[in-house]
Amino acid sequence: MLLQFAGRAVLIDTTPDFRQQALRARMDRLDAILLTHEHADHIMGLDDVRPFGFHRRDPIPVYGSEQTIEAVERCFRYAFDGAATESSRPKLSTARLNGESFDLFGLSFQPVPLRHGRGASLGFRFGNAAYLTDHSEIPPESLDMLHGLDVLFLDALRHKPHPTHSTVERSRRYVEQLAPRRAFFTHICHDLAHARTEELLPANIRLAYDGLEIDVEGAD
Repeated sequence: MLLQFAGRAVLIDTTPDFRQQALRARMDRLDAILLTHEHADHIMGLDDVRPFGFHRRDPIPVYGSEQTIEAVERCFRYAFDGAATESSRPKLSTARLNGESFDLFGLSFQPVPLRHGRGASLGFRFGNAAYLTDHSEIPPESLDMLHGLDVLFLDALRHKPHPTHSTVERSRRYVEQLAPRRAFFTHICHDLAHARTEELLPANIRLAYDGLEIDVEGAD
């Protein structure tokens, strides 16, 4: 997920295919990174952000929970240990989130705690939009953070129950409860036929796809 606003670019998660995605999107800058959780499919593209730091004086900040940042600093120790090197490496700094909202370039971001099976992940609300991936359940206190949205992204892996991800039906109920103007289901798997699934969904719920671009009302 790449957010572009006020001439800035904020990335949510650095997936293993980040390089291909960045090339396709013709990304020419990166100002901050938000990480939802520490699983490999959400952090292992972090090394590929290094070209975005070549012409920066300051490091790109990486935000995440304590557990996520610990995992990133362990997996990519060479980017954070300060050891002298003759080779380039990602120019990064880390910031641990404590649940409080924080400002990035004039836009407020609110971490949204989620249950991911026996583990945890974070969603993020920013302006009138929210991005929630990798969740099996949204706690009641987090649902309270998600009213009045223009756009809501939700995990909806498949129809069959899964121990760590939401189903299409459960996420549909979340949409009915929260009543965003538009909703997009993400983290979908091959079990869902795209066109057939959309035929069965209300008009305000669509399936997300690589390359999807949308404008968010009231994002400023």
